[in-house]
Amino acid sequence: MKKEATLTSSGACKTRVLAINDTMEILAGKWKFHIIGTLLLVEKLRFMELLREVEGIGAKMLSKELQDLEMNQLIRRTVLNTKPLTVEYELTECGKTLGPIIDEITKWGITYRSKLYTKNEEVEATT
Repeated sequence: MKKEATLTSSGACKTRVLAINDTMEILAGKWKFHIIGTLLLVEKLRFMELLREVEGIGAKMLSKELQDLEMNQLIRRTVLNTKPLTVEYELTECGKTLGPIIDEITKWGITYRSKLYTKNEEVEATT
């Protein structure tokens, strides 16, 4: 009986690790969370608007990241029939499901930064 419980938890652990690996592979890199977070706030953006909003990213990197996100069905690319052609990007329904994760990462980051600065200020005050 004890072995059975171990196998079940081992299987659950493998499933969990596999899911984490899949998620990290899809969202890996410095910029994907920034792009998704921006598109969560502003539903549709053109390439140049995204380039301005995602501070520090270059055009080539943005293009690559957008292609990856589109390939993984997290964003939708729409080519508008304008002169010159205009391309808009928006989150898919699947991409929108990342909202709570990004919200939690944001909350964690704010708390962490606050604690870190408080701790650094305390250290500086004692020296």
